[in-house]
Amino acid sequence: MDSNQKFWDRAAEKYSQAPISNQDVYERKLEMTRAHFTLESRVLELGCGTGSTAILHAPFVKSIHAVDFADGMIEIAREKAAKEGLTNLTFECADTETYTAEAESYDVVLALNVFHLLKDRPATMALVYSMLKPGGMFITSTACLGGIWWAFWPLIKLGQLIGRVPHVKYLSQRRFTGEIEAAGFEMVEVWRPKKSIGVFTMARKPG
Repeated sequence: MDSNQKFWDRAAEKYSQAPISNQDVYERKLEMTRAHFTLESRVLELGCGTGSTAILHAPFVKSIHAVDFADGMIEIAREKAAKEGLTNLTFECADTETYTAEAESYDVVLALNVFHLLKDRPATMALVYSMLKPGGMFITSTACLGGIWWAFWPLIKLGQLIGRVPHVKYLSQRRFTGEIEAAGFEMVEVWRPKKSIGVFTMARKPG
């Protein structure tokens, strides 16, 4: 188990109990996402954490398969889904960065608050592209620590060294959306809530 996985395993219980920082923004993201769902949609979520968002989306789709590389996160997610009695939602402990499935098998791939944590974003985007059906949607919410956040980078690196901050990449919004387009996707919408480091992007695989 690498240091990043250990960090998220240790954080799982606290993470599951943490309140949503901005409920209005979260609700809008749910609505924007569901606009691309049908009751026949097969959905994959990468980096699902403790499963809260997957559980909320499950009633609107045919199935959701959600993965996370931290055992602690998946254990809590399964417990929460069982309490809800959901039968169209499955969780798997797997490497978020290298997870793959049958080509063109999903209608929507979600990656919420995960891409800024990956070591090789383009490689993961290529896998996402291959798993999506033509016309399928790639939906992400990503922390873009560009601009003024550069001043905080030494503190972030120090936090990583002492195990208080997970692996995270310095990433600008422009660079991230450029990587999505370079992977072959067509940008549909980019939304950055006021005073937020998170960028919500919706992109379509041509077809």
